[in-house]
Amino acid sequence: MGMVLGIVALVGYGYGGWRFWKGFHRTNFSQGRLSLTLMWPVFLVNKSYRQNFGKALKG
Repeated sequence: MGMVLGIVALVGYGYGGWRFWKGFHRTNFSQGRLSLTLMWPVFLVNKSYRQNFGKALKG
């Protein structure tokens, strides 16, 4: 069961990162594309980042 949850979490992390990477041009950010994409779950606690993340996912 733990293995399945780990795989689901990894797939979700990858999917969220991929969507943010593809929609990065819609955000207010101009630099740090790689670091912001890799750290997206951590930065979701920040309101400004959360709003930009939402912009990036809308396509």
